[in-house]
Amino acid sequence: MSRFESGMESMIDTYIYESTSLLETLDQIMMRTESNNRFDEEDINEIFRIMHTIKGSSAMMGLENMSTLAHRIEDMFFIIREEKPVIESIQTLYELVFDSSDLLKAEIDMLQDEDSEPTDFGEQIAKIESFVEYLKTGTMPGNEPAASENASEGVKTEAASDSGNTDGFVKVRVFFEDNCEMENLRALLIVNKISEYCTELKTIPENIETDSSTAKEIVENGFLIMFKSHEDDQKLIMTEIEGAINVKSYEVLDAPAQTESAPAEEPAKEIAAEKDAEPAPAAEPVKAEPAVQAAAKAEKPAAPAQTTEQINNKLQQKNTNHAAKGKQSLISVNLNKLDQLLDMVGEIVIAEAMVTSNPDLKGLKLDNFQKSARELRKLTDELQDIVMSIRMVPLSGVFNKMTRIVRDMKVKLNKDVNLVFEGEETEVDKSVIDNLNDPLMHMVRNSMDHGIEETQEERIAAGKPAQGTITLAAYNSSGEVIIVVSDDGGGIDTQKVLSKAMANGLLTKPAEEYTDKEIFNMVMLPGFSTNTEVTEFSGRGVGMDVVRQSIEKIGGTVSVDSKKGEGTNFIIKIPLSLAIIDGIEVSVGKSIFTIPTNTIKKFIKLKEGQLFYDTSQKEIIKDGNKCYPLIRLHQFYNIEPTSDNIYDGVVVLVESEGRSACILVDELIGEQQVVVKPFSPMFNRYNIKQQGMAGCTILGDGSITIILDIDNIINEN
Repeated sequence: MSRFESGMESMIDTYIYESTSLLETLDQIMMRTESNNRFDEEDINEIFRIMHTIKGSSAMMGLENMSTLAHRIEDMFFIIREEKPVIESIQTLYELVFDSSDLLKAEIDMLQDEDSEPTDFGEQIAKIESFVEYLKTGTMPGNEPAASENASEGVKTEAASDSGNTDGFVKVRVFFEDNCEMENLRALLIVNKISEYCTELKTIPENIETDSSTAKEIVENGFLIMFKSHEDDQKLIMTEIEGAINVKSYEVLDAPAQTESAPAEEPAKEIAAEKDAEPAPAAEPVKAEPAVQAAAKAEKPAAPAQTTEQINNKLQQKNTNHAAKGKQSLISVNLNKLDQLLDMVGEIVIAEAMVTSNPDLKGLKLDNFQKSARELRKLTDELQDIVMSIRMVPLSGVFNKMTRIVRDMKVKLNKDVNLVFEGEETEVDKSVIDNLNDPLMHMVRNSMDHGIEETQEERIAAGKPAQGTITLAAYNSSGEVIIVVSDDGGGIDTQKVLSKAMANGLLTKPAEEYTDKEIFNMVMLPGFSTNTEVTEFSGRGVGMDVVRQSIEKIGGTVSVDSKKGEGTNFIIKIPLSLAIIDGIEVSVGKSIFTIPTNTIKKFIKLKEGQLFYDTSQKEIIKDGNKCYPLIRLHQFYNIEPTSDNIYDGVVVLVESEGRSACILVDELIGEQQVVVKPFSPMFNRYNIKQQGMAGCTILGDGSITIILDIDNIINEN
């Protein structure tokens, strides 16, 4: 990519992932503090650390605009943390941070475009500098730029050559792996990570951020770090150095002598006990009116310094413990590689079926072969489970992103709304997660703008709580992930929707023939909007049709359910886009279908007296004390059956989402593990999922079978 120096390509994905995660954490902290109406000390420290990390990593990647913006936010929270100013315009602080977070996220998205140019953040930086001046003086000036590039640093960092006295410093020399390149920037990463734990920090060589020639000196002599810190933080610092990227080795050269303020003979555990016994100063609450006092910073008690021998002994002990306990390590993998791996596992399953179902083996007694085939099936099952688990991620990540949408709209629409999560631990395929952000965003915005009543008075008059509620719920059902976005607002006015559709020429039959369900789904037609005025959030005729298109791209469906005066539900059903499932193969005439095993309750061979008819002359099967509707699969798909006699066939009792039915098939073929292949997107316009087809698969003999969608088959009967 043209925006990065040669050799940085391998670090781009890691930078994007880590920075995005940090910004999401920042949003969550800011929304929580805004909701709680207070800043705790730990919140301020965490925000400072986030921006410090983004500043350093952005500088290492050569993204000066992002580094500078992050630096300004870091400066702002440094002042809040250290000087504890009284802030009367707290909402300005929130808007500055949220706007800056949005700018940084947008810039990260642009990094993947080779032709993109760095965004000028000058206007936002000027706003922050103006607010920093207000924090210092208590008076809000005009947007005047700050005088110094490095206005306030959380830690004093200087070159050892600028200060001849290094007494009392812990000295560590770090060596990087051979030929890792850009050693100066890798050293900068270490400095950025440990600086928050240091009271003073010096390095040799200096100017590692701006002088690339220092890389050669680091290769030849190593990178010397000299720092002062509290004892508890020394352990963290050494852990950060040890775990830094491309660190080959390090050695502790010197440590300060014990000081009078912390006698050597005083055990560290006694100091810790004293600290625990003394209550920490409580952070004062943040109040929007009329002023805010930032959280007070708790001072750490003095701790005994350590000798070089003590530090080395502790490091040796820590390394021994790591070796004994085992150290978890993580690695980032390109999703395309996981796609290829899953495809390969699917092909292995198909190849296994082709071998074990080979017609040349029919009639032969091959005990050893069958034993080997069972072992092969066991191994492929385990391989499938591992590969699928690697790709599965919880929905909590995409759900949490919606909190920011709700927060911003609460402020701009002046609506009091609570966002509730249910089942956010439900896991789905990573590729599905990537396609859910936009649909969920549109549905949440629709619920905020259209669903929740305009005023609290309207809600109270309707007998509802003054605060509205939007719920994001997720759960698994019959091999699908169901996601429901619901609100407790006024519901959909069917007459208003029908009138708008009629005015836009969207009706295809007389208005009186439309059911409520059909009217509800009109809100997802292209260009449809009931808003008469164009606002920031709606009225442009773009939105819910995008939801349907996005969900259909991943083979899912979306429907709408609503009750006037009570609220609206948007229901997303996402099938397994590519998976391996256990199924039962059945035949109907010359066609073969696969029924997912997890939907089958039992098989029934009908006897006289089990077939009945309801008042509308639909067939009913009685099994024990219960009755179930009968679905003849040959009639459902207009297929010529082997026999018209119902007693010659087999009835499969199935269940999905709490509803049961009996499906009549001609014959049971047997159990088979199959690879679910999604239909081509070109079939999406035919809505084949609603016709009871979840996907297809290739059998061992090379033939293709349809995997039945039991839920939709029951729905259509």
